[in-house]
Amino acid sequence: MEFIVEKIGMSRTVSVPSTPVTLLKVVEGRVCEVLESGKAIVAYSLGKGINKSVQGQQKKYNLSKEFNRFATLSVTNKESGELELSSLEEGKRAKISFNTKGRGFTGVMKRWNFSGGPKSHGSRFHRRVGSIGNCEWPGRVQPGKKMPGQYGDVKITVQNEIISFDKDSKILVIKGSVAGYSGAMGRLRIVK
Repeated sequence: MEFIVEKIGMSRTVSVPSTPVTLLKVVEGRVCEVLESGKAIVAYSLGKGINKSVQGQQKKYNLSKEFNRFATLSVTNKESGELELSSLEEGKRAKISFNTKGRGFTGVMKRWNFSGGPKSHGSRFHRRVGSIGNCEWPGRVQPGKKMPGQYGDVKITVQNEIISFDKDSKILVIKGSVAGYSGAMGRLRIVK
């Protein structure tokens, strides 16, 4: 079973020894249509973005204006309606997928943990890459060389233990950390 979740943040359990946990809020969703493959089209709310195609889907599935995003998820529902959360209460482990924090275009010291050069006067080699080429042969830079570039904003999937789930507030407590910033949206899949 899959769910759309929002990362609230991290905390610790009040026990000895305490356990670091991540708090995730299950986003309210409506099952619009159950497909033959066992998956379903689920509508959920995210921001205020709306266009003609979203309006057409809202009219087709008789949804209110707040449901403006759609995803294909594996669900336990047999027919359209409210998303069933019973599998979260019974689940022991979950696979959680989030995008990491995007850091933009970064240099080699931040991206690859290079040490850099001397910081003293007269040096022109502080945070630079350094020598990247080879000798006369092959006379080019090898593919995969650690260079400056885009860092972060990649999908990371981790498998963590479910500690508890509060059905009233729809808050899920996961053992350990999950990638992404507080407020990020991701997917959670229950594994046996």
